Amino acid sequence: MSLIETIKNIPKAELHLHIEGSLTPELMWQLSEKHSIALPYNSVEEIADAYNFSNLQSFLDLYYAGAGVLINEDDFYQLMWAYLSRCSNENIVHTEIMFDPQTHTERGVGFDVFMPGFLRAIEDAEREYGISSYLIMSFLRHLPESDAFETLAQAQPYADKIHAIGLDSSELGHPPSKFQRVFKKVKEQGFKIVAHAGEEGPASYIWEAINLLGVDRIDHGVRCQEDPALMSYLKEKQIPLTVCPLSNLKLCVIDDMRQHNILSLLEEGLLVTVNSDDPTYFGGFLNDNFIALSHSLDMNKEHVKALAMNSFKASFLPQSKKQEYCNQISAML
Repeated sequence: MSLIETIKNIPKAELHLHIEGSLTPELMWQLSEKHSIALPYNSVEEIADAYNFSNLQSFLDLYYAGAGVLINEDDFYQLMWAYLSRCSNENIVHTEIMFDPQTHTERGVGFDVFMPGFLRAIEDAEREYGISSYLIMSFLRHLPESDAFETLAQAQPYADKIHAIGLDSSELGHPPSKFQRVFKKVKEQGFKIVAHAGEEGPASYIWEAINLLGVDRIDHGVRCQEDPALMSYLKEKQIPLTVCPLSNLKLCVIDDMRQHNILSLLEEGLLVTVNSDDPTYFGGFLNDNFIALSHSLDMNKEHVKALAMNSFKASFLPQSKKQEYCNQISAML
């Protein structure tokens, strides 16, 4: 198999995917027409052109506007089903999917609307494609911690359907320490914890996520290289980093994919994984991220094998399932 064929055929898990960030221009247009919602665009092509933004904030502005077309349970079903169908095509056999309740509850769309839609699609995809999916509920860090407490309370009827709780949105000016109290309660309730840190924000935010929030996994984390002590700690503790290469490029964390540090982090023994983040906004789904790395870095099949295995090792799957998938990969390569 060629390297590209290996990327496409190897079983993978995706651990850093915002479901609202998988909304395609086509589905946005379709749902806007369904609900008679006026968009500031006259066609699918104009929406696609709007996806050419220059920084995190301009992306977030578009992202929250796009979420406005998601109104009823079936809309959320369609959104989730479209992503999981894509997973089937990309040999993603397990996925841990982030969702942003506050993006919807602020618009008057409650847990009783989006959760049944998400869960129905997840059940259908498991039955039809054999894909397992876990949900990660994320707090929006640009909003007050009091709002996160309120969201945690609203989520209680669905607590058994949520595997982890995370922290996302604008990193700069919103350090993990801002949410220390709510994540103390999250941990008391038994959820796994993840947090975006060290993408826009400095390496110190990664330390805060570890020491103050008690994270099981760091989302992004590419700026860990700025702190040698942090690098040593991440390696020793094998705290996973869910790295999103095309996102890093689109949001100008790097200027050129040839500058990306994922393979150097891998070779230094860190538990790094490849993910797509907000794929329709950032220029590609999971295989596209692998392929972009293969075109720009000195990537070989051993790198692909290690990154694919890491995706399972870093997941919240039971140990037996992790081993099963790693054995499948070893048998392939």
